[in-house]
Amino acid sequence: MQSFSTRIVRALLPRRQLRSSCRTCPTTQRAFTCAAVLRVPLNSVKLPNDSDDTSPDSQYEVPKPEHAVISTFDLFSIGVGPSSSHTVGPMRAGKIFIADLQELKLLEKVKSIKITLYGSLAATGDHHTPQAILLGLEGSDPETIDTGTIPSRYTSILTSKSLLLGGKHKIFYDMDRDMLWRWDQVLKTHPNGMRFACFGEEGELLAVNEYFSVGGGFVVNEKTKVDENLFYKGVDKSAVHGARLHQTHEALPDDAASLNSESDAQRQDQRASQNSVDPGHPPYPFKSGDSLLALTRKHNMTIAQIVHDNEMYFGLTEADIHNKLMRIWAVMDDCIRMGVTTTETTLPGRLRLRRRAPMLYKRLMRGFYPGISFPNLPQITGSDKSAGSIEAPEVERMEFDSLSARAAGPDANPRNVRGTRVIGSLDHAVLPMPPRKTTIPAVDFLSCYAIAVNEVNASGGRIVTSPTNGAAGVIPAVLKYITEFVSDDPQKSVTTFLLTASAVGMLFKRGSTISAAEGGCQAEVGVACSMASAGFAACMGASPETVLQVCDLKPFISLQHNLGLTCDPIDGLVQVPCIERNSLGAVKAVTAAQLSMASLGVYSVTLDEAIEAMRLTAADMSVKYKETSLSGLATTVKIPLTVPAC
Repeated sequence: MQSFSTRIVRALLPRRQLRSSCRTCPTTQRAFTCAAVLRVPLNSVKLPNDSDDTSPDSQYEVPKPEHAVISTFDLFSIGVGPSSSHTVGPMRAGKIFIADLQELKLLEKVKSIKITLYGSLAATGDHHTPQAILLGLEGSDPETIDTGTIPSRYTSILTSKSLLLGGKHKIFYDMDRDMLWRWDQVLKTHPNGMRFACFGEEGELLAVNEYFSVGGGFVVNEKTKVDENLFYKGVDKSAVHGARLHQTHEALPDDAASLNSESDAQRQDQRASQNSVDPGHPPYPFKSGDSLLALTRKHNMTIAQIVHDNEMYFGLTEADIHNKLMRIWAVMDDCIRMGVTTTETTLPGRLRLRRRAPMLYKRLMRGFYPGISFPNLPQITGSDKSAGSIEAPEVERMEFDSLSARAAGPDANPRNVRGTRVIGSLDHAVLPMPPRKTTIPAVDFLSCYAIAVNEVNASGGRIVTSPTNGAAGVIPAVLKYITEFVSDDPQKSVTTFLLTASAVGMLFKRGSTISAAEGGCQAEVGVACSMASAGFAACMGASPETVLQVCDLKPFISLQHNLGLTCDPIDGLVQVPCIERNSLGAVKAVTAAQLSMASLGVYSVTLDEAIEAMRLTAADMSVKYKETSLSGLATTVKIPLTVPAC
């Protein structure tokens, strides 16, 4: 007789275990295997060498949908840190599993549950994956869970050895026995695989299902992986608009080829017609940058307008779309605020990484947010203005030697005249340079905002997947800079920025990946950088041609310098080098947009070509550099860090 653990490990993949007793819930459209299950050994998929021709990378490829359109509010969704793939996705998977058990009337029969994590999901367990799954099984949702209660609830589960399924059915749960880590095995669909199985009173298998966290908080299984319109983040599919479940993915005829424009009245008539007769797809489906550009030309619309009208097909009104966008921005802004005002000095984890956002913010200015001031800090500009004034900082020069002291005079303030050690010989033909500090306002604010968001993410705080948690700092940083320093109408800028950025994100999701477990960090920070760059250009009034085609260098510049970027987090934490990469990504996004808008239509590589290059690069990349912490910085840097504030 096999033990519980052996039986779970030997449970077959869904497509090989289905029998006549297998039931599929017609409402939820998720493959759900019940009762009788053949038990034969799993095929162990070892981590391949670079030269291995049978690399599992080729196994992960999923058929592309006919168009790239998904909801903006799936691409930007509210969750918790530190990882969208390893925290947000698993929590949703746990809640989905419980929702299915309730629908099948099986929840009350469950006496034990086994969880098996595979591949990248098991290799970096410090991403709070166990906490996320268990709280999801208890009925928690990433968007609404109180982040402050996560540690205490998880500790309670471990100490009491009990789990409250769905918030109402209590079972015995032993973490050491009931959660298995198979980092050396990879399921076929995706590296971030997990299997849930539940058992009855006599040890009989009641139900089993596999879920794959494919990046950005998206969760799929064997049934939904081939249907892009189900790549959304709802748990109860019966509660969502029917358009989210029944798209045909067939493009409107000649949409990608026709360049004729139509009037606003014609477009309104078309909307009314589409509302009365459902065509089975959004009004403006696109599958590439070229087809998106063709739609903007044909209908005389911006990219943001195209995406906005597609959202209305999903059952949202104009007010709904506006409110949801403002809600997303509010969470992003609150995340920045929390990051720059926290009193905590270090991030959780063995690295004991020092938080930098509060000090960076204090040095830059005193009081962007009402009620925040730092009177003990020296004035950056040297003026007598109040701490609440907003002014771009000038170069801050440090007084460093006796000559400066003599020049300042006997009545000089000693706080402004202090000796500083100069490195180098003073008796040399090439005199050493004195220490000085240069402030470049745009760069410094972008860096500060991005670091603030990612430090909140690393500590498990409330976050917006943008499009992932690991890259969640790039887009909020650029948008914050626009609303504070550039825009005369912040709400309009927020709407244009997020809708435009989401269009680019959709193209990457369809044409390549937004999962570090599939494509390394280029799939996260690289994609976020391109999205932010597109949003910035749109807010600067750039035409769709400039955003996507005429200056395709804009998203491509930001992407091409991220191609091949690996994901090798130290100690498996979303901290080093992730936080600093977001800072550089935000700066790079603005730089790329500025460069492209000044390029006067000179470009040689299109966005579609860049996305395809990223897909090929991801396929060729070794699995050691795909969120597994098996090589690179994860193996060369020793813990504890010799420089904790790196």
